[in-house]
Amino acid sequence: MTIGLVFLTAMMAVIVWWLFRQTIYVQPWQAQVVELPAQEAVARPAARTALWVFLGVATSLFVLFVSAYAMRLGLADWSPLPRPRLLALNTALLVGASLAMQWTVHAARREQGDDVRLGLVASGLLTVSFLVGQLTVWKQLNDAGFFVASSAAAAFFYVLTAVHGLHVLGGLVAWLRALLRAWRASDAAAIRLGIELCATYWHYLLAVWLVLYVLLVFDAFGMAICSAAPL
Repeated sequence: MTIGLVFLTAMMAVIVWWLFRQTIYVQPWQAQVVELPAQEAVARPAARTALWVFLGVATSLFVLFVSAYAMRLGLADWSPLPRPRLLALNTALLVGASLAMQWTVHAARREQGDDVRLGLVASGLLTVSFLVGQLTVWKQLNDAGFFVASSAAAAFFYVLTAVHGLHVLGGLVAWLRALLRAWRASDAAAIRLGIELCATYWHYLLAVWLVLYVLLVFDAFGMAICSAAPL
């Protein structure tokens, strides 16, 4: 169990570290800081710092939930849920949303305003489709008689997917702000920071979901991790 928890915690830490490296080593914005007003130049690193603080807190929350899931998963009375096929499609939708966000970042760096707006719309639609798909999975499980109180596996499934879904909804608020600014702004470079931060957050949401997907859908894999060492 100890090895399993360490493995899961390390996995989340690697995700945050990798995303941080992708952000910290981006160079093109540095040349523009000199041209910006002093107040906006200060706001740039402040916004990035705020995002990473939030991601650190979010990671701690997910690690706690995953740790509780891992401990419960190791007990003998664990009864796995059926595996809705729609979860695979939902995962593909979130992958597409993350790729669309990254494409939007490249469009913003090239100052291609039309492509920025197209990329933001595409990522938003894919993300909303992911949430609709998650709610559909909930309905399928409810119709099959798997309620929150039915079993520990059902309770954890609803809790983990709900917490992740709430983070996705929070990201959509930032996405909407970026979309509105993109529609009003004539210069794509002026909104590049907001798009880069949205992309970083979307990549994080995807990485977290992939970890949850493996644990929730492939119980055998999760049980192998958690049983790697005795309590």
